[in-house]
Amino acid sequence: QVRLAESGGGLVQAGDSLTLSCAMSGRTFTSAYWFRQPPGKEREYVAAISWSGAVQQYAASVKGRFTISRDSAKNTISLQMNNLKPDDTAVYFCASGRGGPAAVLDNGVWGQGTQVTVSS
Repeated sequence: QVRLAESGGGLVQAGDSLTLSCAMSGRTFTSAYWFRQPPGKEREYVAAISWSGAVQQYAASVKGRFTISRDSAKNTISLQMNNLKPDDTAVYFCASGRGGPAAVLDNGVWGQGTQVTVSS
């Protein structure tokens, strides 16, 4: 059974950078995702990476600022976040599953989340 555990969240200032990590236990041959849930809002898609790591996709709100990567040897997923904005404040979750972001929201395997707070 696949289990996911996020780490690396914290309190930063606008313009700062932060890297989140997701440790994956158990073998998975599916795409991996980062989602986030801002305070009082629905969970939203942030980024995805294919099983091979060759394909990355991003939500428009983070494209050019965030980078998703995969270390298959360590079985980890990372999210490098640059030029952070107060609107990036959210609980960040990694997830794994098939069928794209909408399917993973319903049926994916999820970590417990890590809080990122960006002050202005």
